[in-house]
Amino acid sequence: MSGKVVLHYFNGRGKMESVRWLLAAAGVEFEEVFLTKREHYDKLLKDGALMFQQVPLVEIDGMQLVQSRAILNYISEKYKLCGKDLKERALIDMYTEGLIDLMELIMRSPFMPPEDKQKQLSDIEQKAKERYLPVFEKGLANSNFLVGNQLSRADVHLLETSLMLQELFPTILATFPKIQAFQEKMKALPRISKFLQPGSARKPPPDEAVIKTAKEVLSHLFK
Repeated sequence: MSGKVVLHYFNGRGKMESVRWLLAAAGVEFEEVFLTKREHYDKLLKDGALMFQQVPLVEIDGMQLVQSRAILNYISEKYKLCGKDLKERALIDMYTEGLIDLMELIMRSPFMPPEDKQKQLSDIEQKAKERYLPVFEKGLANSNFLVGNQLSRADVHLLETSLMLQELFPTILATFPKIQAFQEKMKALPRISKFLQPGSARKPPPDEAVIKTAKEVLSHLFK
């Protein structure tokens, strides 16, 4: 296993996108191995790389990490993105779990049957406006960051999630000026700015080709 960080996943967002965001925010370069055929997934299984027969898989520090929350936790700890003490970490974790819940709703929507998709989008928009975004608007009332006075994983996840929401609902932040201002400050950070540039490892919203590949590689999940 090389000393480089290597990500094994599809050439799309999914549960690996937040990993890419955190590594980029930490200034960590990484390589990607894209799963394009069922045979690629089967080889990872045969090699014993997937503890629970699931991707994403991240090779880092001589380990093969699976389970997206475990991966994100490790990166956050390693690169000091989880607060200065236990109390800050608890608050960061609460913000993070809420954001992951919202992101998972968004991630599932492209895989919904066409007849259910509009209802799913309406549900996402309502929950974002009423349950999630007000929490972060309040959290940013007196600070540039959600917790403490330094960048944490919660900030990175909030930028990622709010940008995803705007792709679906361009005016969704109209009544959340603190989040809008937060976005601009985050985008100005050199490492974040670099990740937002064309040609970076950041992935676009999933298209039909990505969805088709995911369904073929993980066919056992879509039976």
